[in-house]
Amino acid sequence: MSASLLGLEGRKAAIIGGGQGMGEAAANCLAIAGCDVAVVDLVMERAQHVAAQVQEKERQGVAIAGNVLEDAEVPRIVAEADEKLGGIDVLVSIVGQSAFGPALQTTMETWDLDQHRNLRYFFALARETAASMIRRGRGGAIIGIASVDGIQGSAWHASYGAAKAGLISLVKSLAVEWAEHGIRVNAIAPGHIVTPRLYDTNERAAFYADSPIPMKRRGQPIEIAKAATFLASDLASYVSGVTLPVDGGLLASNLINAGDLFMRTRREGGA
Repeated sequence: MSASLLGLEGRKAAIIGGGQGMGEAAANCLAIAGCDVAVVDLVMERAQHVAAQVQEKERQGVAIAGNVLEDAEVPRIVAEADEKLGGIDVLVSIVGQSAFGPALQTTMETWDLDQHRNLRYFFALARETAASMIRRGRGGAIIGIASVDGIQGSAWHASYGAAKAGLISLVKSLAVEWAEHGIRVNAIAPGHIVTPRLYDTNERAAFYADSPIPMKRRGQPIEIAKAATFLASDLASYVSGVTLPVDGGLLASNLINAGDLFMRTRREGGA
């Protein structure tokens, strides 16, 4: 696919949680598409490793260490990415995590934690980034990571599902408010994806091959990265306020509860 069709050549992208997994894949995919990339991660060494991969693709790659779950860190992180890149045209935020357990045993501390690390921080980050985009008058694309569990029920991780449902709603609201500034806001709803915490094993691969997921496998990080690149690109120039499922047909099948599947694969495939 030509770079001119994507329209990303020379654009500046900040990847939050870019040091591994889906974030690493997104940084590389956007670099191949022509973006300069700020890789933001909790661990500087991980950010530097991925920034070096970006540089190998003859794009500017910068590493930033920071924790977007700390309110005071968000303005600093956005300002540093803005300064080092010369503006931000694309924000992709990969940060998120779920607690697992029955609702009756979910404490309010766990509830608040899941809201913070899946929804609250994204609002603060998107708001700060949008303000920067508006000051520069360039518009841009903001992409969050939701989940299929924000669209369907999420048994065993209700607090996470509620937070992701909130993110899906927030994306719509921000898309409407910021459209006049040329800012598009979208999300991706991954299904079951290979991650550094839930890596592939032979047992897991066999389990998913026999699962009701229509494509009979878990998704790879690059498949989320490709969706993010699409939403960042001019191919999606009239797409805003949308949550795009990337789930191997899971939602379409309506055959399985994702939380139940997750718990079963943990038991059968190992933690």
